[in-house]
Amino acid sequence: MQVIAGREEDGTFTVHTPSSTLTGLDEAGFARSARELEASLEPRWVFPSAESTYPVLVAAGVRVRRCYDVALAEGLLLAYEGAEEQSRSLRAAWARANGEEPPPDSAAVESAQPTLFETRVPTLPEGVTVVTAVRRVLAEQERRVAATEHPDRMRLLLAAESASALAAVEMSADGLPWRADLHEALLVSRLGPRVRPGERPKALVELAAKISEAFGGRPVNPDSPPSVVRALARAGIEVPAARKYLLKGIDHPAVGPLLEYKELSRLFTANGWAWLEEWVTDGRFRPHYVVGGVVSGRWASRGGGALQIPKVLRTCVRADPGWKLVVADAAQLEPRVLTALSGDRRLADVAAATDLYARLGEALFSGARWVPATGDDRDDRARAKIAMLSAMYGGTSGEAGPLLGLLRQRFPAAVSYVERAAQAGERGERVRSRLGRTSPAPSAAWRALTGGLASDEAAELKARRASRGWGRFTRNFVVQASAADMTAVMLATLRQRLPAPAHLVFFQHDEVIVHTPAELAEEVTTAITDSVAEAARMLFGPACPVRFPLHIAPVDTYADAK
Repeated sequence: MQVIAGREEDGTFTVHTPSSTLTGLDEAGFARSARELEASLEPRWVFPSAESTYPVLVAAGVRVRRCYDVALAEGLLLAYEGAEEQSRSLRAAWARANGEEPPPDSAAVESAQPTLFETRVPTLPEGVTVVTAVRRVLAEQERRVAATEHPDRMRLLLAAESASALAAVEMSADGLPWRADLHEALLVSRLGPRVRPGERPKALVELAAKISEAFGGRPVNPDSPPSVVRALARAGIEVPAARKYLLKGIDHPAVGPLLEYKELSRLFTANGWAWLEEWVTDGRFRPHYVVGGVVSGRWASRGGGALQIPKVLRTCVRADPGWKLVVADAAQLEPRVLTALSGDRRLADVAAATDLYARLGEALFSGARWVPATGDDRDDRARAKIAMLSAMYGGTSGEAGPLLGLLRQRFPAAVSYVERAAQAGERGERVRSRLGRTSPAPSAAWRALTGGLASDEAAELKARRASRGWGRFTRNFVVQASAADMTAVMLATLRQRLPAPAHLVFFQHDEVIVHTPAELAEEVTTAITDSVAEAARMLFGPACPVRFPLHIAPVDTYADAK
């Protein structure tokens, strides 16, 4: 059973089933109708955009099991067809479905993140309702899916991405348990008493004074990188920037307070009192998640830095009394995804270990004659990790090149898989994930730089660098986007498996947190484990030899999970 529901331009809602159509519903009427249909039919809901429609239902206490998100599907299909710069709006999709040119006002502006979808209420032609448009666009999308190389995989991707959209709305509404009192106490202990807007906290004022004193008493603004670089230059130390990793190796009395200042300044600006007031209410951190907000399919967030909770603040993330946080992260997910993608049986044997990098180090260096770089004291595990990351990200500098060469000798199928993707990128071609996520095309400037005859040696070098740079992007895209496929499927299955009232409260890349009554923690742990196993089977088949182990911990506070 399929039910189409969406907000019309006048603000009312329409709900269409095969047997009836309800129009002119206000939010309360829409929620009431949805609750009844969900309870009696458990349909697949078709939303123009879950991000703009589903919050109305969630706010009214209505949760649905399944949906199809037209906007997310349109974005994925446009990318597959090489038209990711076009608008994902319902108005534009309606025009394309009818062989028309989308109106100028719905043309998408090319951006650095072309998978961010438009979710505003579309302006449809006169007499065309949202339901009419959705039905037409849906039929056209089904035709386009059937025309893809692997229609079943694309259907799975669209279903998983749509389920992710439901999860994102629910997570924003439920929120991550957050102790504001502990956060406030931490800020005071680290920074000093709260200050007025525009003022530095006491700890930063004192560190700034120490920094200037270390530079001979001449005032230095630690918030200004050029000021720090100039101060170091006056001390005879040349650095290209005042970044943390560049400062760490410098022997100067200002470096210690500079590094401490950077750490505390980051806490103050990114997660200080202003952040606490804006983002934490009623004991919950409620960010706004953007499904597929990165071109590789990873999630993003709008404000609040939801996907980068600093370690120092994880003690503030605490389960309610009588509840637990079940924290699960997939161990070395992307190398295992590469193993499954490439079908490298020898690497699959390595991936059977919980610590893939440790086992890979044994496989690469046990009995091997390896001469480390001068002064290198890394152990075999660390070198193995460098080798694998070099394969996935294209690193060749320093010891990375020789280590990648050794990995290529031992595991040619896996390394060849990403190198073919890199070569395709260097030619300006697109690559795809396991389920069909498609990389964007390089820019016109890139094509102009790499596609013509170089006028001189410098121009030729620049063109080669640009070509290799895009190749590094596509090399990683096939792995990272396939990992995004897998986590989307995992989220979709986990939503169905979680026992009530347990619920998802956090997700980032390869980690999930479920807030659950303590007595259900073991059942939730099993649900997560089973969901990952099912996702692996759905992506790579029942005979997939790759193991995807999880680190799962039922804890009272997020800080205790690792």
